[in-house]
Amino acid sequence: RHRPEEIGEDSAEKEAHRAILQFALASTPRLMDTISIQDFRVETTVGYYEWERQIPQTIELNIDFGIPDRQAGRSDRIRDTIDYGAVVDRVRNALAQARFTLLESLCEHVSDILLQEFGSPWVRVSAAKIGLMRGVRRLGVTIERGRRN
Repeated sequence: RHRPEEIGEDSAEKEAHRAILQFALASTPRLMDTISIQDFRVETTVGYYEWERQIPQTIELNIDFGIPDRQAGRSDRIRDTIDYGAVVDRVRNALAQARFTLLESLCEHVSDILLQEFGSPWVRVSAAKIGLMRGVRRLGVTIERGRRN
């Protein structure tokens, strides 16, 4: 191993060393504060089969999303974070008015709200139908969007 100052200016070894450093920096996990909303039940219309779309059904959501920076932990001010109450209200209202064929589309819609409207850099959304089929307690989908940095 060589220190950077020991490697020649135009050498392939210097380029290899630089590439290794860039890879190491890019692959180093960065810390992120997250908010978690669990067992959030909403009414919406979702289903591939016609019988599923006849009446709204209860969907259980689990939402984890990143906060754009870590300032809220130091400042103790709501304006330095994402207001989870506002997220719950916005998602509940959006899903009450929407119709989806697939749970994947529902998750994508919730993800877009968090990323675009609330400025979250990363989000994981799980949505599950409860007791939809005999012998199946929960049937669900999870998506993850954005970057954890």
